[in-house]
Amino acid sequence: MQLKVKKADGSIEQYLHTKVIGTFSNALALIEEPNVFAAEQFADAITFYLYRRRGVFTVSTDEIHLMAQAVLSATGYENAARALNEHRLNRRMKRGRIEVVDGYEADSGNEPAGLCRWNKTRIVENLVGKDKIDRNMARAIASSVEQKVLNLGMTRIRRSLIAELVAADTEAFLIVSKQLQFAV
Repeated sequence: MQLKVKKADGSIEQYLHTKVIGTFSNALALIEEPNVFAAEQFADAITFYLYRRRGVFTVSTDEIHLMAQAVLSATGYENAARALNEHRLNRRMKRGRIEVVDGYEADSGNEPAGLCRWNKTRIVENLVGKDKIDRNMARAIASSVEQKVLNLGMTRIRRSLIAELVAADTEAFLIVSKQLQFAV
């Protein structure tokens, strides 16, 4: 049985244990106490629990987040739990503020030609559908692009810039993937 994760945007993905490890690693790094061993142990506990639940094959990102907070708090890392929650809320607020524009109309006095909300899932779907890239790699590329977009701190970003970021990250990920295949 492969566990599925329901994302905030309603999309469904495979559960990835490594993402949970990353969540704990990031939480511990936020409080300047990086500990990969602890992150792996905490993630193992959550993964074990999730796979032992009978008849439940889908879990939401909110549930995983709450479990991570509970594990951190129960193991003496209350400040990491708070930092993780604050980090998540800040990212959610930043995502909510970002608007993607197609460009600007020449006659409109700086009004955007087309406007929509930021949605990382669109990048994933385009990479999978149009470029035939593996879904897990597409998710990694989209996450990398999203991090760059969030780091820009802009509330409006051109679709053409996003396309350039996607193209550059896709190329980089494919090169690394190819190198890893030859290394094995």
